[in-house]
Amino acid sequence: MIFRGGVHSRVVEKKNVIPQHLFILGNGGEINWCFSQVKGTIEDEVTEADIISCVEFNTDGDLLATGDKGGRVVIFQRDLQAKAAVPSRGEYNVYSTFQSHEPEFDYLKSLEIEEKINKIRWLKRTNRNHFLLSTNDKTIKLWKVAERDKKPEGYNLKDDGGIMRDPNTITTLRVPTFSPMELMVEASPKRVFSNAHTYHINSISVNSDLETYLSADDLRINLWNLEITDQSFNIVDIKPANMEDLTEVITASEFHPKECSMFVYSSSKGTIRLCDMRQQALCDSHAKIFEEPEDPTNRSFFSEIIASISDVKFSHNGRYMITRDYLSVKVWDLLMESKPVETYQVHEFLRSKLCSLYENDCIFDKFECSWSGNDRNIMTGSYNNFFRMFDREGKRDNTLEASRDNMKPRTVLKPRKVCTGGRRKKDEISVDCLDFNKKILHTAWHPQENIIAIAATNNLYIFQSKD
Repeated sequence: MIFRGGVHSRVVEKKNVIPQHLFILGNGGEINWCFSQVKGTIEDEVTEADIISCVEFNTDGDLLATGDKGGRVVIFQRDLQAKAAVPSRGEYNVYSTFQSHEPEFDYLKSLEIEEKINKIRWLKRTNRNHFLLSTNDKTIKLWKVAERDKKPEGYNLKDDGGIMRDPNTITTLRVPTFSPMELMVEASPKRVFSNAHTYHINSISVNSDLETYLSADDLRINLWNLEITDQSFNIVDIKPANMEDLTEVITASEFHPKECSMFVYSSSKGTIRLCDMRQQALCDSHAKIFEEPEDPTNRSFFSEIIASISDVKFSHNGRYMITRDYLSVKVWDLLMESKPVETYQVHEFLRSKLCSLYENDCIFDKFECSWSGNDRNIMTGSYNNFFRMFDREGKRDNTLEASRDNMKPRTVLKPRKVCTGGRRKKDEISVDCLDFNKKILHTAWHPQENIIAIAATNNLYIFQSKD
């Protein structure tokens, strides 16, 4: 597999409580972020296939997987020497690259099926091999990633070059042996889960029972067993009898990190539904619905569009969940459905620009969000290669930039500020100067340390805490 162009290439444990000392904080709890690495080319002309479409750490954070629009998966492995150094460095090297999906054509519907990787989810490691799920719009694949550092030698029916020998010439029997060889990492597809989704898959989530996972498209959510490829169970179906009556679609879905019967799904109307599979097999009636009443003063033509939720994530302890809509990130307590317990404005200054954002289709961008391993901090992306960090306890927020101008190791990233009007200060950038083609849609936070991965078009930036 040729490594070209861009960076192309969790099941949460039960009782997964990360010791507080693993999260290194400075300045009274504030994290000082500094540059660690950037992967990918610097070319101005970016090939569409090289644009990163998903980022995901595995359960211990030692592997980091990215998927791109060309259907490739690249896995990076933590550099053990950098990890053991004092201070520890969050550096990753290419571990394996493979082609996960190829472009296909649906002849019945005359539709092209893109090879773009929509989501990657790691399975919890149970042996020396690693397993991950990857999906495009229609097909989910389970991949086994294994290391080989030995090869068999001394066959009786083959010579050392692998050519078959004449059995009549064999006078003695040899016992084959294993001899050392250069380390080789092999990715092989173990299962292919297909033909279960009429619409485009937007989410996959592995259950805490480590046996099942869900996949969601615009109108349905299916439950799969990891061992069975030819059948799945439909657990949510919001398709109306008459498609003209359709008022909302499913935008994201995730299993609860500890309760294997519970999952949530979000909708384009800004609602989040919590379902419990113990109640009934088809979860058309939810156990809880989380919805914030709309502020009538902010009502506009764009209200429904910007209310659509693009991502939903449970906290590691399972008590809270975060949702990302176009302008904000909201924290919900599972015990309170009426309104979010915290709301963070990501780029409120764009509210006055919604008309132009609608015209250039940016208003439909789907931003993801991430929890820190201790659930204290939240990260999400914005435009101009900016990403936002919110400290829930310190009530602080920062705007940082993924840029090659900040590539000096251990140099603390300077917070960026956007000027919305009036006189612009020296370090500020005007809202009219933001580059809407540079957007941070996909982010991931290391499950145990303050190391973050930021996908910026065809580049993967890795930042870590300074202290």
